[in-house]
Amino acid sequence: MTTDSPEAVPPRGTPASRFTVEPVGAWDHAHAVGLLAAHSVPGTEATDIGAATHARLVELGSGTARASYRLDLSFASTRVDVTVTGPDGVLPTEATADEASRVVRDWLDLDADLDDVERGFADDPVLGPLVAARPGIRVTGNPDGFETSVMTVLGQQVSLAAARTFTGRLVAAYGEPIAGTGLTRFPRADRLAAADVDELRAAVGVTNSRARTIHALAEVVAGGLVIAPDVDHADARRRLLAVPGIGPWTVEYLAVRALGDRDAWPAGDLVLRRVMGGLTTKQAEVAGAAWSPWRAYALFHLWAAVLPTAP
Repeated sequence: MTTDSPEAVPPRGTPASRFTVEPVGAWDHAHAVGLLAAHSVPGTEATDIGAATHARLVELGSGTARASYRLDLSFASTRVDVTVTGPDGVLPTEATADEASRVVRDWLDLDADLDDVERGFADDPVLGPLVAARPGIRVTGNPDGFETSVMTVLGQQVSLAAARTFTGRLVAAYGEPIAGTGLTRFPRADRLAAADVDELRAAVGVTNSRARTIHALAEVVAGGLVIAPDVDHADARRRLLAVPGIGPWTVEYLAVRALGDRDAWPAGDLVLRRVMGGLTTKQAEVAGAAWSPWRAYALFHLWAAVLPTAP
């Protein structure tokens, strides 16, 4: 299965850098590939479940040297082989490769030692059997917090497939094709902040309120909000929650996948509450307390039990 692959490999002859990264301990790489495929944005990403590969653009470098590089990831149970391809005329350097390696490790949660987490879940009547069946599930995030936030807003109250469709339309209308990579860069916050809300709504095909939320989110990020693991999580949550149209579920979901909070727990998540037996949000909040401080890992195991995120 290949999902929305504009170009499955970098153009021939393009200068590239290659390296391998390895997880700490066990890793369910099939889960990671499946999750990436389920969230793959048309135009900006290319995922092939059968080949266990994924490609996307990431921003690397600093100052005037900052640019969009394509990362091609090839997954195996004990490693990820990575190819870094620069835009036309840009040759990846050793520093670029080092930064890309750090991005991949953070993005795929490869540095987490799951022994303590999985031992803590072993005797739990709900999580114990799930962990035994699929050890090595990690919290797969996203290297672009703004992209994750926009797609999450577009996915409010619709299916994941619909969210991908809406996000792909946004990319087609406002993204920037990066020469030499075969992929389109996700629209930057300042581009969306400057967009006309009515034009944005028409281009994406969402409601007025959803378009206004995307525009307001873009304004906040363009104004300085950084959505990344190394920021003050409490401050980021507060500022995100202040955006009209963003509520507690969205904030906690982003805390998991964009802020890297391993104890975040979106108790209002519909799938989560369903797999826990149809609990209310309040009941799910109470039930999840037993899995602190590793509730994000509990969340991923519960999701994996019901979602088609792997072959």
